[in-house]
Amino acid sequence: MKKLLVVVDMQHDFLTGALQNPDAEAVLPAVRARIARARAEGECVVFTRDTHGADYLSTREGRLLPVPHCLKGTPGWELAEGLAGPGEKIFDKTSFASLELAGWAAAEGFGAVELIGVCTDICVISNAFALKAALPEAEIEVNAACCAGVTPQAHRTALEAMRACQITVLEG
Repeated sequence: MKKLLVVVDMQHDFLTGALQNPDAEAVLPAVRARIARARAEGECVVFTRDTHGADYLSTREGRLLPVPHCLKGTPGWELAEGLAGPGEKIFDKTSFASLELAGWAAAEGFGAVELIGVCTDICVISNAFALKAALPEAEIEVNAACCAGVTPQAHRTALEAMRACQITVLEG
């Protein structure tokens, strides 16, 4: 069975930048270790990257969250150093979920998908649901130890919502 590891939005603006989150920074070593294990086990590893333009504040998201972040081409938009390897796919997304990622994963026929990254309660959950819709018979998993939410409570609430929708939550 083909297995896919999706690393969601491990970008500087969520770690140390505009939307800095100490919980996100705290899971970075676990994320690095999980990526290394996936590569060693021959799993496919891909990344999503939150991507906004100079017009961010005029978008719906920008009006509701008026903090410019992950502006394409800026240091905050970049993934944390050393995460993406040569030839690994990066899906730039302008909304919480990447429909391009979901369609690609379905076309590639993955039987299992694991998600890690930030924010559990926004982009991780959105991508998990998009992947669940695109791959209804695949095992969709979220590794809680490699995720961080906007707040610890939001993280826990998102994990419970995913469990309710038959997404497996790995605890470690």
